[in-house]
Amino acid sequence: MIEIKKIRVRLPSGRTVIKIKKEKPKAAKCAVCKKPLHGVPRKQPVQLKKLAKTERRPERAYGGYLCSSCSRELFREKIREKNWER
Repeated sequence: MIEIKKIRVRLPSGRTVIKIKKEKPKAAKCAVCKKPLHGVPRKQPVQLKKLAKTERRPERAYGGYLCSSCSRELFREKIREKNWER
């Protein structure tokens, strides 16, 4: 959920106004090791929707879901299984 804070700001005229500040969402995390994902922007869903598909997440397999090291390990396991079946 997006956290909203109310901040009091003094204007040059001396008047004090309340402005609403929306905090950035937390960084996306890897599903396996919980490390922050590189290449995934920290934006609100409305702003993410406006980005091109290639800007939302990395283009590799499992991009935006697994970090590069975990996806690399997954591919190695799959190749080992494939070679074992032969």
